[in-house]
Amino acid sequence: MAGENRAGVASARTEGTPQGGPLSPLLSNILLNDLDRELEKRGHRFCRYADDCNIYVGCKRSGERLMTAITAFLEQRLKLKVNAAKSAVARPWQRKFLGYSMTWHRKPKLKIAQPSRERFAEKIRQTLRRARGRSLKQIIAQLHPVLRGWAAYFRLTEVKGVLEELDGWIRHKLRALLWRQWKRNPTRATNLMRRGLKPQRAWQSASNGHGPWWNGGASHMNEAYPKSWFDHMGLVSLLETQRRFSSAS
Repeated sequence: MAGENRAGVASARTEGTPQGGPLSPLLSNILLNDLDRELEKRGHRFCRYADDCNIYVGCKRSGERLMTAITAFLEQRLKLKVNAAKSAVARPWQRKFLGYSMTWHRKPKLKIAQPSRERFAEKIRQTLRRARGRSLKQIIAQLHPVLRGWAAYFRLTEVKGVLEELDGWIRHKLRALLWRQWKRNPTRATNLMRRGLKPQRAWQSASNGHGPWWNGGASHMNEAYPKSWFDHMGLVSLLETQRRFSSAS
């Protein structure tokens, strides 16, 4: 019997397996081996990892028939309950599998699914919220394993624009964080001048009256803290990391 810990209180587990543990996918593969054989026998193309499965057919009507048949097979033969809320008949590019999706082109390309991108962005936001008050060098060091791990997982993506956009968004967030940390206009003007801006422009920029997010994307902060500066500080680039991983594989 496995144990479970919620809010620091241990309790006995009477059914199921711990989420994220190695036992759950192992048991799924053992139990769903019969599903694989059934799909192979029917001649279907499919991808399955643990209990996540996509089956590909030629048209919507075939998909609806197959959904009914496979649901009956799982519930009657294997005694499993199908999660109707997470199951659907849809175009391949409207669905996701292990965080990936695909484009709608005749020769589709593998891409990062939108929900994966949104979860990643939220994780970055939470990390930066917890890091307020720390130096930028410390914050970048804290981001390093998150960025590197995410880029490694999505190294198979063929649509690179998402990675480039996220790289720019993260730098924007960090510039806004710097602006917020400086707090006072004289401090902002001094730091901008240290980064090479002329005094008049530095003081105009420091007293523009806009908030941290606006200034984080403004030309004065982009000029003072370009991508090369963040590279020197050790900020991981998702795009460049993905390229290194994909070229090495």
